[in-house]
Amino acid sequence: MMMDHLQNPNEITRESLVRILEIMHRLAAPEAMPELLREIIEVGKVAIVAEAGVLWLCDRVNEDLVMVAPAFDPPVRLKLDQGWAGRCATSHEISNIHECREDGLFREYPVQVPGFETRSILNVPILGQDDTLLGVMQWLGAAVGQFDEHDEWVGPALAAQAAVAIQHSYMTDELLANAILEQEVAVAREIQMSTLPREMPEVPGYDVHGHFLPTDHTGGDLFDLVMLDGQLFMLLGDATGHGFGPALSATQMQAMMRVSFRLGADLDTAYAQVNNQLAEDLPDDRFITAFMGFLDPASHEVQFHSGGQGPILHFRAGPGTCDWYKPTNFPVGIMELDGSDRASRLNLEPGDVLALISDGVYEYADEGGEQFGEERVAALFAESGHLPMSELAQKLVDAAFAFGGDAPQADDITLVLV
Repeated sequence: MMMDHLQNPNEITRESLVRILEIMHRLAAPEAMPELLREIIEVGKVAIVAEAGVLWLCDRVNEDLVMVAPAFDPPVRLKLDQGWAGRCATSHEISNIHECREDGLFREYPVQVPGFETRSILNVPILGQDDTLLGVMQWLGAAVGQFDEHDEWVGPALAAQAAVAIQHSYMTDELLANAILEQEVAVAREIQMSTLPREMPEVPGYDVHGHFLPTDHTGGDLFDLVMLDGQLFMLLGDATGHGFGPALSATQMQAMMRVSFRLGADLDTAYAQVNNQLAEDLPDDRFITAFMGFLDPASHEVQFHSGGQGPILHFRAGPGTCDWYKPTNFPVGIMELDGSDRASRLNLEPGDVLALISDGVYEYADEGGEQFGEERVAALFAESGHLPMSELAQKLVDAAFAFGGDAPQADDITLVLV
């Protein structure tokens, strides 16, 4: 039996008030949003005296409304320019339709619940902070002109409670996602740091230095410097993306290279085998830019492959100039190699420097977006290439930071200087 409406629109039944207050109390508890929204609908059916209630949430990604109460599988969706729910969403205003059968918009996009014919409908927007649209509540009645001023007063009160529940849920989800991300970043950073040499190898006749300066978030940078059979193995890599995945990919590549060499593979064979294995293992949108090479300290010859990593800088101490080497191949893991690629070679003269520099230096940008670039790097080497490698590395990093000014470091900075 339908209840009679109150004469004073500002009055509300004791039962309805108690249930609304109960909902307000429960908003502070970690209750799942769908259950709480369904409870708000049930309270509204009593307080507003409606046969049914419908709640739509705004999907900002798809720019439409999704019905969450009652719930259907697959969910019912409505565009923002469709039906009274869509009009309520775009106008942010309450609308009270007294006779649905005579309303063209309702006939085009009807809202029906099994068990009765909808004759009246009250549409109430759910608005958050700064009047942000969160959703729409609709109350359905079986009688013509069923909803009055009392309902137009209670409806926004219920919508306000729904807004709190929705925003509380969104904030909780965001905090949880951030906590998971922070944990992932911490693990990725631990993996990343564990790959770095604890001390620089001793190379006869050479000064060797590696430098790693991470950002707040974790990228896929790494470097390696290790003596293998009397030669210096040099690696600088950068896996695409940030977080656990790229850090693990870079570490996987480093481990595979070391195992290949310890099993007797030469540089060309190891490069092809590791590339092909990563091409099989990595997702299609993942790859690694990497320089890998050997320095023979007796002959002063460097042989190397550079899969997407560049430019490679060779500072010539005699003329005080820089030679730049482009990548010799596409990034590691993009596609398989047939094994025919042969390493490039260069020779170092006394005082020369081979510099592997990540894009965190070249692309360090000031507040105006201008990048540090190759010319500034070359000028610094021409001026300071005679310094010990540790001092040269620090001077290069300091110069990039001074150029950037107040602009934050956007990417890991990784250097290998030989």
